[in-house]
Amino acid sequence: MQYRRDVYFPNFSWICKKPVRFLAFGCGSGLIRPASGTWGTLFAWLLWHFFLKNFNDIAVVSFLVSGFIYGCFACNYMEIELNTHDHVGIVWDEIIAFILILWVFDSSFLIQGISFVFFRFFDIIKPPPIGYIDRVFKNGFGVMLDDILAAIYTIMLVLLITNYIK
Repeated sequence: MQYRRDVYFPNFSWICKKPVRFLAFGCGSGLIRPASGTWGTLFAWLLWHFFLKNFNDIAVVSFLVSGFIYGCFACNYMEIELNTHDHVGIVWDEIIAFILILWVFDSSFLIQGISFVFFRFFDIIKPPPIGYIDRVFKNGFGVMLDDILAAIYTIMLVLLITNYIK
């Protein structure tokens, strides 16, 4: 691992040593710099289009729920292991949140692209109560929940925009 500004930046061989690391770092997408969260979100888009979109709603919802629960554990584990809150390379939270968005807006590539931009905006800016959740809940649940809220903000905004255009 490389040490920089009081934060560990793992390498690919380090994350491959434990499955929890590998998944928390989005199969390595969280190691890409700069903007690891954006790369993790792009990985989620690929995962959706090449794998998950072929499943029925029950399977996708099961994946999202189990992915959220797993993410609470994995993100908390990584916070302890890396001794930092919401390490920039941990992108499992972005992956689950963006797959939720893609499940809602599976109709149009344009709408998905707009959703991608809004999701990254809300995830980075953290408007209330997202920022509050991020500050107060210093554990895996907080890491996962702030991205789910960013996804909900995105879904609401895109629904408003698409209904206004119609």
